[in-house]
Amino acid sequence: MSYPVLLAEALKSPAPLQQPASALSTPMSTPIAPSTPFPPAPIIPPPVIPAPPNPSPVPISIAPLGQEGIVELKADQQTFDRNRQIFTAEGKVTMRFRDSLLQSDRLQVNLLNRFAVAEGNVVLTKGTQVLRGDRFEYNFVQGQGRIQGARGEIATQSLQKDLSSAAPVLPSDVSAAAQTGRPVGQAVYNNQPSNQTKIQTPSGIDSRVGAEISIGNGFGQSTTQGLGYRRIRFEAAEADFFPDGWVAKDIRLTNDPFSPPELEIRARTATSRKISATEDEVLLDKPQIVFDQRFKLPIPRNRIVLGGKKDDPWLVNPGYDGGDRGGLYFERSFVLVATPSLYFSVTPEVYVQRAFSDSNIANWFGAKTTLSASLGRARLYGTTELTSLSLKDFEKRFRGSVQLAYPIGTHTLALQGAYRTRFFNGSLGFQDVQSIVGGIFYSPIIPLWDTGINLSYQVGSQYINADTDRVALLNPIRTNNRVSLQRYQASAALSRGFRVWQGQPLPSNQTEGLRYTPAPVVPYFDVVVGTTGTTTAYSNGDAQNNLILTTGFNAQFGHFSKPTFDYTALNITYSQALQGGSSPFLFDRAADSKTLAAGITQQIYGPWRAGFQTTWNVVDAKAISTDYYLEYSRRTYNFRVRYNPVLSLGSLNLTVSDFNWGGGSQPFDSTGITPVNNGVITP
Repeated sequence: MSYPVLLAEALKSPAPLQQPASALSTPMSTPIAPSTPFPPAPIIPPPVIPAPPNPSPVPISIAPLGQEGIVELKADQQTFDRNRQIFTAEGKVTMRFRDSLLQSDRLQVNLLNRFAVAEGNVVLTKGTQVLRGDRFEYNFVQGQGRIQGARGEIATQSLQKDLSSAAPVLPSDVSAAAQTGRPVGQAVYNNQPSNQTKIQTPSGIDSRVGAEISIGNGFGQSTTQGLGYRRIRFEAAEADFFPDGWVAKDIRLTNDPFSPPELEIRARTATSRKISATEDEVLLDKPQIVFDQRFKLPIPRNRIVLGGKKDDPWLVNPGYDGGDRGGLYFERSFVLVATPSLYFSVTPEVYVQRAFSDSNIANWFGAKTTLSASLGRARLYGTTELTSLSLKDFEKRFRGSVQLAYPIGTHTLALQGAYRTRFFNGSLGFQDVQSIVGGIFYSPIIPLWDTGINLSYQVGSQYINADTDRVALLNPIRTNNRVSLQRYQASAALSRGFRVWQGQPLPSNQTEGLRYTPAPVVPYFDVVVGTTGTTTAYSNGDAQNNLILTTGFNAQFGHFSKPTFDYTALNITYSQALQGGSSPFLFDRAADSKTLAAGITQQIYGPWRAGFQTTWNVVDAKAISTDYYLEYSRRTYNFRVRYNPVLSLGSLNLTVSDFNWGGGSQPFDSTGITPVNNGVITP
């Protein structure tokens, strides 16, 4: 029968243990470094343990171990050698100390040097991290030791929010769906209803997913964490662990809750350390990615940051930009600084298609930089983009922006400056703005009581130098058609969604609900309605006002589990604007009074899906933008090819979930293009 004991010198044992000297009786006065070998494993014969005098579950005594706290031990059988201060326990052993919980079949603890040896089904839980193994040697005061046959988990916050580049689109503006963005399948799936199904692993252990996300532990068992948290499972031949991380040999990591995993990262050694409250850094030696236990691909980057900014493990990424970059190009990001408060990366680019048409070698190369930093409560974000190394073309090839965002209650004040920003304004196409200096004050989504209606708004003022077609604003003798004006704008959006129908997800196992997706598909049909009002005034006396009325639906059918045609995602959004006045600028002029946005994603065969997302100007019967894409979707990763012939933009993307890998260029993100929706800048 199990009973707890709080260890202290006052504990007494009916019969002292007789055993040879070992690591248990050798004081550990200095912390263990990764390069310091552990002492040989002690040979401890099974002791003859008398039955406890009192089988009732009550503590024998309570006393602190100096200033270090209290060690609590609970087991079916236990005995104590008072002379040597060695405690032995067997059968359902649990030991608690500070924030650590050690569980095993058998445990010996030396109270003099705080050294423990645990054997059989060993589990060490420390905070959100879990380590498992066959044998532990552990100093529970120093919080370090060695585990053989190591298995464990690295908790990562998959919903970690990156520092953003600018004020977001009004989050309750449903008319913004008309802008090019994520494929409809991705958007509809990410917004599906939550569910409370359970992951069913080969071990037969079930855990909840939906309100909670469940993932594997030990390549075949499962555990549960709160919404937004995932875990990376790992196995290693041996691991040394410390208060802030661990070092492992012959390691395998996976984001798959099932075994054998469909995706693994393998390396000779791995070193992990926590670099912030939500981020873990893992350094790998000779890493490679393994797909379906067969196809192996070396990874050029040996550093993974879990829970932080999206990272890119690949050597080069292809992209297509028919504008600034002249067509096909390749790029590669290098992270120069990555700390909890500062991130800086440089991305060299090679313009392959331009090299065949331009004899100037300097025009074949370019680069981008990204900077984000936390300055107290404020967040700083900056980017630069140079699409030629020729100095004489610097003014035409350079773009840059900087923003400082400061939270004020639940709202945000963003001060911003930009040079040669590239905008996309619907049927007016691409527009360059020479300079912008100003600020925006914007709200989060605000629910209006219990009505189901959501509100968001923003107000701002900027001094802008940009192109105009108003001859009266231009000098008779000029070198360009730009004019400088102050712009004042206020915008608010109301929206309401209605759930028409909702189906049930399939069971969360690898052959049904989780066959091709990281969470089971929930079939549903939603109707959305919304209105967005914007008023804009300019320092020359002009004004532009519009009220947009929007209605549409989002839906997904099937479960993406059967071999063919078991998944369809749809969206259709119609927007009509009531307009008054016109902007003197071209980049923010509201030119599309009636728009229709529609998209579909359809499973073709197995994990293969295809689709498109398009936006039309209904008045002119003209396509504003159309994206075509083909994707290969798996539970642990997603591969997507995407091309937009209207905008002459393309991308190739490989996303590995939970490792924060989002490799590949993005059509808008990578090319620095900012959409404008009826006069509202929506980066």
